[in-house]
This record gives sequence, C-alpha cells and structure tokens, in this order.
Amino acid sequence: MTKVIKILGTGCPKCKSMTSIVQKVVADNNIDATIEKVEDIMEIMKYNVLSTPVLVVDEQITIKGRVPNENEVLELIK
Repeated sequence: MTKVIKILGTGCPKCKSMTSIVQKVVADNNIDATIEKVEDIMEIMKYNVLSTPVLVVDEQITIKGRVPNENEVLELIK
C-alpha cells in the first residue's frame, strides 16, 4: 500500500533539507510512497503545529521542528 508522506513547511532551509532527505530515503529504498510538500500556511495550521518542518506519515505527525537524519526517516516510513 502506498504511503502518503507530507512535509509541512513554508519553504525555509530546514524544510528544504527535510524534503530532500525524505526524497532520497524513498528513492534509495524503493519505498512505495507519495511525497507532498505542503507550503500553504492555512493547510499547515490544520495540523495544529507551531514549528516547522513537520513530517506527516499517513496523517500521523512523526517529527516536528527539526530535520531528521536518513536512518530516522527510514524507520518512520517503513
């Protein structure tokens, strides 16, 4: 089943770093996933988070306010 991964953030450097790490992990491990970048502040506010970036996997907030490393992302999306 395809995982839905969302990265919430307004386009700051941390948000861009998280996006590239998630994309790399998905590609390197042949994970069946859809990656969505959510930059609209009104959409981000629906998740009730105060700091970005935020990693959402299948509508569950997994990481917020920091950039994870590749191993951490892999564990969360497996």
